[in-house]
Amino acid sequence: MKKTLLLLSLVLTALQGTAQEFDNLPTPVEEKVIDNTPDSIAKALMNRPAPGSTRQGQNPVLFLIGNSTMRNGTMGNGNNGQWGWGYFASDFFDGRKISVENQALGGMSTRNFYTDLWPAIRQALKPGDWVIVSIGHNDKADFFDAKRARGVIDGVAEDTMIVGFNERKQIPDTVYSYGHYLRCYIRDIRQAGANPILMSLTPRDARDERGLIIRKPQTQWASYIAATEGVPFVDLNELSGRKLDSYSLWKQKYHFYGDHIHTSAFGARLNARSAAEGLYYSSNPLLKPLQEMMVNVTLPAYGENRQQGKPMVFITGDSTVKNKDSEEDGMWGWGSQAGLIFDPNKITWENVAMAGRSTKSYLREGRWEKVYNALQPGDFVLIQFGHNDICPINDKKGRGVIPGTADTCHVYQMEADGSYEMAYSFGWYLKKFIDDVREKGATPILLSLTPRNEWPNGRIERRNDTYGRWYREVVEQTGVAFVDIHNISGDFLDKKFASKDAEKSKARASKYFNHDHTHSSKLGAQMNARSLAKGLRDIHSPLAAYLRK
Repeated sequence: MKKTLLLLSLVLTALQGTAQEFDNLPTPVEEKVIDNTPDSIAKALMNRPAPGSTRQGQNPVLFLIGNSTMRNGTMGNGNNGQWGWGYFASDFFDGRKISVENQALGGMSTRNFYTDLWPAIRQALKPGDWVIVSIGHNDKADFFDAKRARGVIDGVAEDTMIVGFNERKQIPDTVYSYGHYLRCYIRDIRQAGANPILMSLTPRDARDERGLIIRKPQTQWASYIAATEGVPFVDLNELSGRKLDSYSLWKQKYHFYGDHIHTSAFGARLNARSAAEGLYYSSNPLLKPLQEMMVNVTLPAYGENRQQGKPMVFITGDSTVKNKDSEEDGMWGWGSQAGLIFDPNKITWENVAMAGRSTKSYLREGRWEKVYNALQPGDFVLIQFGHNDICPINDKKGRGVIPGTADTCHVYQMEADGSYEMAYSFGWYLKKFIDDVREKGATPILLSLTPRNEWPNGRIERRNDTYGRWYREVVEQTGVAFVDIHNISGDFLDKKFASKDAEKSKARASKYFNHDHTHSSKLGAQMNARSLAKGLRDIHSPLAAYLRK
């Protein structure tokens, strides 16, 4: 935490005195992790739904049973920078048919969840309900200590037990095996006429000697119990572990936050999707009724106009890249003019930019995910953001990022809906996009933002000390190909319109802009598209081979 604040302080100090007020950041939410052990359970219980309270009419409920990897923090809403995957599980179920109720709680093991929390859930179960049991991260602990008393015996043996005195509850107690407690959940669920599902645990940020994510031993135990009891089993540990193994080490690590077990929103979403995919694509016939209530499992993707044998160029960005692009005298993004520079006989392209977006909001809205899912080896991605990034971080638009390129982040509460969100630096988002593209075997190309129709001292405004410096820092850190449209177009405008009279220069250049000092006319969009072509040739980019002659 201290290191993160120091990095942020250095970034802000370096930016003092620049044209924009980059240091006007809101106060982050305190990043305090609360482990909901029994001594804080009363407070935590107030923030979990009462068992069965989300039921809609006669619809079934899907109950989630787990620990902090499924529901994190006292509030369970990410205000500590950590999210459990249960927070996002409802994204994959049709709320008109079934409600998802996250009954998990941090600090719980199979044993103390069963003794302390399970009775109320068991009472709420109705025939046709579903229960996912994915718990075990805290099971290897003391058996009878005064603070937690949550440990269980390794394995699945039914006739293994340890008798002792539970210091926490001040009663004689018996501890059984991991498998024993799973059998207890299954028995109770079936007695209520509901449907049990076992899942292995979420992966930890821990690697073996080969550099692969370590798989947890509870997987074999849960799989065995599922097989012998005739219960559907989803190997969440393997599904998510395999995805993490395919990522760069840098990407693996930002799926966790604060430690090596609890997930960021990225990690929680990954685990929620893995759980959904494991259920939806299972061939177990017992899951068919649940599968019929699932949604959004198929990966969303752009690329509908892909042509066999041709690579694709995905063009990402904001309104300077994609605008209304329809009225001759209206506002145009340069992506609409891609046909002026790219040869359609050699390559296809898709302009997936969106007006008003920043790196953060483009990612949050799932637009980047659709680019990522569509990528194939040999494709190209043009990445151009900046105009909307240095904005308020937590206002209703929620598109602002932290200035700079440091790998820093903070939690903020968003004004739009009161939710909590992690904001990273401008450069961090660019590095994520670059890393994602390379992971898919495609080529990222970073573009600087388009110039504005501002003419200090009679020459076009250059933002090389802020955005330009950040772009170049990202280039230095990643080695990404870089086309400096900002200065290529700026040089063109200066050559045509620079003068000692700033207002005269601005007025003469206005035919390249429309409505304001940022958005392009069709002529300006064509200028920026040609600047891209020039820049690609200047850096000898492989994409230059697909330009028109």
